[in-house]
Amino acid sequence: MRTVHFILDNWAQFVSSRLKAYAELLKLRLSLLVTFSAVFGYILGDSGAVFSWPTFVGLMLGGFLISGASGAANEIWERDYDKLMKRTQNRPLPTDAIGLNEAILFTFFAGFTGIYLLWIFTNPLTMWLGILSMVLYVFAYTPLKRVGPIAVFVGAIPGAMPPLLGWTAATGVIGHEALILFGIQFIWQFPHFWAIAWVSDEDYKRAGFKLLPSGGKKDLNTAIQIMIYTLFLLPLGLLPTYFGLTGINSGIVATVCGVLFLAQTFSLMRDCSRKSALRIMFGSFLYLPIVQIAYLLDKV
Repeated sequence: MRTVHFILDNWAQFVSSRLKAYAELLKLRLSLLVTFSAVFGYILGDSGAVFSWPTFVGLMLGGFLISGASGAANEIWERDYDKLMKRTQNRPLPTDAIGLNEAILFTFFAGFTGIYLLWIFTNPLTMWLGILSMVLYVFAYTPLKRVGPIAVFVGAIPGAMPPLLGWTAATGVIGHEALILFGIQFIWQFPHFWAIAWVSDEDYKRAGFKLLPSGGKKDLNTAIQIMIYTLFLLPLGLLPTYFGLTGINSGIVATVCGVLFLAQTFSLMRDCSRKSALRIMFGSFLYLPIVQIAYLLDKV
């Protein structure tokens, strides 16, 4: 009996460690946020006449797998650089929790399954946008991180795709409403990325990543650029209300969140400290989901 319990306990630990490793390979938390943004775009784009559950579920699963495959491909590409950074040295590839060939096969499987689900359950436009997002993230953004801050601009394109994919899955077209949702998430990523790059500057330098603007310096010029892009979120956040996509309540929430987010950038301009950059980073984590939830509640 003890032998059976020993075997079961070891098997449970093995399964748990493998699941954890694959969750890290898929960048689970990031992929779930991406999926939420896609769902957000779908619900806003849905006319309300007939809600298509197959399309909705296909979008969720397909979007999640494409995002996860993109993240896994990024980890495969950067496995040697991840060993150099404290924040990434415990990922499954640097620690050999998952072998390279196994990771490659799993990534291809996840990516092609995600594309297939979008093709079967949504429409060709959404599928091709999903492919474009994955290609830009893996083959443009990832290698450009060691080239210069242009990587942030390129990476912001696939990063802003999820609500666009959700909208096209619901409507089959890219209208001005979809471009507004894309624009908000696109601009949001600049203060988000740069705050992370500021906080993780030492780690990024070890790996040769160059994401900060203004020559890669943590100075007033970089802080001002972070402030300017955050400032753009104020008018952008009101566009869904202006065009009748949502109501006035979400416009108020977006404005309040935008002002609070912007206020954090003034502290960074004043002291150029890691603590202030950390506040902007956490502020960016809060801003987007709160504003998107407000839009959803206003639509519902």
